[in-house]
Amino acid sequence: MSASTAQTTPAPAARNLRWRVVDIVVAAVLGVAIGLLFWGWNIIGGAWFGAADALTPGFGGIAVGIWLIGGVIGGLVIRKPGAALVVELIAAIISMLIGNVWGVSTVLSGLVQGLGAELIFALFLYRRFGIVVAALSGVGAAVAAWVFEMFYGSSPNFLKSIEFNAIYLGALVISGALLAGVVGWLLVRALASTGALSRFAAGREVRQEV
Repeated sequence: MSASTAQTTPAPAARNLRWRVVDIVVAAVLGVAIGLLFWGWNIIGGAWFGAADALTPGFGGIAVGIWLIGGVIGGLVIRKPGAALVVELIAAIISMLIGNVWGVSTVLSGLVQGLGAELIFALFLYRRFGIVVAALSGVGAAVAAWVFEMFYGSSPNFLKSIEFNAIYLGALVISGALLAGVVGWLLVRALASTGALSRFAAGREVRQEV
């Protein structure tokens, strides 16, 4: 490269990680929508959890992934620090306000799970948002949920057997990767294809591929 070329080639623009008003609005909308999804999954996923756990204690974790999807979707759409945490937390609050059997612990779970998902996006410096990172984000939320349940509540999981906790962790990781990560990534792609995310990089990427 010549000196003249180096002088005339513009440097790549730095990514702006500050939140815009549209980011705040979309985070709130996503949180409410996913909170409604959580509420519906309380019935379906709860039944699946119970059936799987009855089959093999700890295997109920295979149904948990949908409850982790808020952080994945928030991070994939908004792509800024705190997005995964905020969307998962809002969704948990909505689920609690509508009504469920877990009460305020829903919000605490949402906080921890959102942090788990957020950590993965942060590790990639909010620059990678493919299906692999989405799956890893789901796994991050799952591991955070496992740690939280290990110590929280009147009957924490550390009182249960090593076998139970190992099976539960494995089931959570699989569910987090698939139901939260892969399904979350596919949902964002589907939403972007409608044009609803035209003001976000996720929407522009899908349009460029078409």
